[in-house]
Amino acid sequence: MTSPTTIFVTGGTGFIGTKLVNALVQKGHTVRVLTRSTSNRAGLDHERISFVEGDLMNRDSLLTGMEGCTQVYHLAAYAKNWSRDRTVFYRQNVDGMKLVFDTARETGVKRIVFTSTIVVYGPTAPGVVGDETMPRITQRCFTEYEESKTIAHQEALKYVDRGQDIVLVNPTRVYGPGKLTEGNSVTLMISMYDKGKLPVLLNRGLNIGNYVFVDDLVRGHILAMERGGTGESYILGGENASLKRLFELVDEISGKRHFQLNLPPRLAYVYAGIEQKKAEWFGWYPQITPGWVETFLHDWAYSTAKAERDIGYTVTPLREGIRITYEWLKQNAVKP
Repeated sequence: MTSPTTIFVTGGTGFIGTKLVNALVQKGHTVRVLTRSTSNRAGLDHERISFVEGDLMNRDSLLTGMEGCTQVYHLAAYAKNWSRDRTVFYRQNVDGMKLVFDTARETGVKRIVFTSTIVVYGPTAPGVVGDETMPRITQRCFTEYEESKTIAHQEALKYVDRGQDIVLVNPTRVYGPGKLTEGNSVTLMISMYDKGKLPVLLNRGLNIGNYVFVDDLVRGHILAMERGGTGESYILGGENASLKRLFELVDEISGKRHFQLNLPPRLAYVYAGIEQKKAEWFGWYPQITPGWVETFLHDWAYSTAKAERDIGYTVTPLREGIRITYEWLKQNAVKP
């Protein structure tokens, strides 16, 4: 365990970030959180938590936030389904990351944990479980988010080559109690499914994903800071499971049978195409886009063995994580 220090966190008001900031404070650290004036600061009420107003492209706010800090957790990213201005993905996820790293070097920050994503490794072939060494099976990216984060991951490694102490972590599909932002879409999906508002199974729900419980992910970030190797990447995930299996667990835990409707890929593409057109024509935010349909029609099965072996990462079983999440949703009477 590292001694208490002052830490700067970007993305600290989000679903994952809020939990990370509180975990750091519980360890005795003092945390500065980069935040916009419109950010939701709920759950960040502690004498050792302070806020620096600004954003990733505001160098002055980054300088203010990092002055005197020894560590930085860079979680902030543009991770939405869509933007009318597609260049925002590159500006936030690549240029923003570079400015964070440049400022960290300028202010003498000793170590950075950078939150990448599992999508930088691409989908996995049927029956294959990937890891950090697996080459992409396709060079094509399905979404602007995937493309920008893949570039960012590669650029981060160049900063390591230039002498900065950076550890990369690759979260899978995160879920669990906490802020119901777009970053917590799996929990929102569980809530809607339980209420009968999302009975759809794309491609019969057969495609595999990896699901990480948010508390594991937060702990994994801290372990990466404390024990991770410079320039190393660590997949922070959980169990590999189909969407059908995830919904079966919700059925078992809730004691209820839920209606399910198969959505064939062709119909899913048509629906997503309409959603995207409505977004382009009228500015209505889409529920899903064709690129994300294609993403979910592939398998994303990955192993956390490296993180378990090298930094002591542990995984909450999917059934237990879903149980905790479902009970939290019931207690909080969440209305999606």
